[in-house]
Amino acid sequence: MRTVLRKLGLYLLTAWAALSLNFVIPRIMPGNPADNLINQFHGKLSPSAIQALRVLFGQKDTSLWSQYLSYWHSVFTGDFGISYAYYPSKVSTVLGQSMFWTLILITACTILGFVIGTGLGILAGWKRGTWLDSLVPATTFLSSIPYFWFAIIIVLIFAITLKWFPLSGGYAVTETIGFSGGFISSALYYAILPATTIVVASVGGWLISMRNMMVTTLSEDYVRLAEAKGLSKRRVMYNYAARNAMLPSLSGFAMSLGFVIGGSIVTEVVFNYPGIGTVLFKAAQAADYPLMSAIFLLITVLVLVANLLADIAYVFLDPRTRES
Repeated sequence: MRTVLRKLGLYLLTAWAALSLNFVIPRIMPGNPADNLINQFHGKLSPSAIQALRVLFGQKDTSLWSQYLSYWHSVFTGDFGISYAYYPSKVSTVLGQSMFWTLILITACTILGFVIGTGLGILAGWKRGTWLDSLVPATTFLSSIPYFWFAIIIVLIFAITLKWFPLSGGYAVTETIGFSGGFISSALYYAILPATTIVVASVGGWLISMRNMMVTTLSEDYVRLAEAKGLSKRRVMYNYAARNAMLPSLSGFAMSLGFVIGGSIVTEVVFNYPGIGTVLFKAAQAADYPLMSAIFLLITVLVLVANLLADIAYVFLDPRTRES
């Protein structure tokens, strides 16, 4: 328990530093959305109109300390103001509408790719030298292809040439968002190509890393001792070899799960999928600092939470971390 509390304190300190940087960086960037809009009028706006635009965009003439306190109030209340790119919608509303799509598609596919790749890596490492080793170059080739290019090829083949799947979008325009059978089936149909892209592109990395760790772990003395005791091959493979070989992959999985929002930009933009990645892309184009700040904050929190959970899992999976 002491180890968990110590790690929790470290992550709270890291969260404070990361969120403070998230506050500072947008404010030291040159220009702002209000000035960009004002410059489009080429000096035709009156001073009162300019001041009204700044107040509308939340850029009041207050001290940096007051803005910092207001920022932390926004963090705890979830109120980040109005989105410029989706005006007059609130940032929280935009995030709430797009988060559902990213969590369902990107997160589920990331977990699926990790499970499939790690499982195949365990088998390939355990039965090294067999036909399973042929999976390594094939999956490595697929994972080495540029992500956006692979997505475009899939769209070209299955959506444009064969016309088996829709070209873009998250669901049919004739359906209404809800828990109806028609909407769910439509959303699953539209998600097949993006999901295939994510899973196929991510399996190779997990497979080769897990396979190499399995080969290294199988040469350890405790694995040979378990085999000498006459334990079943299944128990040796999972309880002794795979459990220890999986620890480095677990840390990488936590990082990939934390960065799932940022990593979803390419997929969602290519398929025009209505998730956080597409929202972040449009926010960057429109210099929507409140929306970008909220998304970066969300990415930061997810990365820290994912790594904290991975460290806690380490404590229970590896008894050596509990030693003083």
